[in-house]
Amino acid sequence: MGATRPLPATATESRPARLPTGGAATAAGRVLAVLAAFGPAHPSLTLSEISRRSGLTLTTTHRLVGELRQWGGLERAPDGRYAIGLRLLELGALAPHGLQLRELALPYLDDLHQATRANVHLAVRDGSDGVYVEALRARGAVQVLSRLGGRWPLHATGTGQVLLAFADREVQDELLQAPLKRFTPDTITNVAELRRVLAEVRRTGVAIAENQLTPDALAVAVPVRGERDEVVAALGVTVQRGTVQSHALVPALAATARGISRALGAPSAKPEASNAIRASRTPRSSG
Repeated sequence: MGATRPLPATATESRPARLPTGGAATAAGRVLAVLAAFGPAHPSLTLSEISRRSGLTLTTTHRLVGELRQWGGLERAPDGRYAIGLRLLELGALAPHGLQLRELALPYLDDLHQATRANVHLAVRDGSDGVYVEALRARGAVQVLSRLGGRWPLHATGTGQVLLAFADREVQDELLQAPLKRFTPDTITNVAELRRVLAEVRRTGVAIAENQLTPDALAVAVPVRGERDEVVAALGVTVQRGTVQSHALVPALAATARGISRALGAPSAKPEASNAIRASRTPRSSG
């Protein structure tokens, strides 16, 4: 795996958690507030940091953290900082959509990873964010701000642009009401320009994001379809800009996405459908 670096807060800062009705006023809400204090930019926290980020008193935080630690939901490092425990990771893996998708896709992702020697990502949309359900990092490849379970802006990533392009127009309109954050000088922050990009992604089935989230990174992504041919995920690879042309990555990406889609039961990915599509594109002889 490639070397990692701290993640900038602008790309990974968690939004306030969506707590149940009653928020932290209920017992369940207080527990969720403690857990919501953690995030990609805050994978480990001190007790006082948990208290501050959760909005709970230090006494309440100390009690809840102790109970969560005893249950296995939190772990305490030798330096006194806390992190999410294995018990919660085990429960998270039971999420049906992400679990089935990841299990079915992993063999295909491994093949793509070996073939391209690039960073490989599989992402789904959750609200206004993309979430990586799998992220394979290549040794010596471009450093990218990706991690399993990490949340990323849809407008500034290849996989995110695919997910946004194939979302309902109502979803697009709602998400594009908010200002688009700039992460690099090349990040698309103009809504009209982004809509043009999304229209092209829908037309071609390929998203190309260059220097959008990470400097000197080229990301190429394609859709993955489910049993009703709806786009359920986006598959992407990220390489160092200038090392390979974007179009050279598309065949391997498309073949991998088609394999995953077929495993998910997508009608358009079945062999007979693929043959029919190829036949429709073959010019007929006039003789």
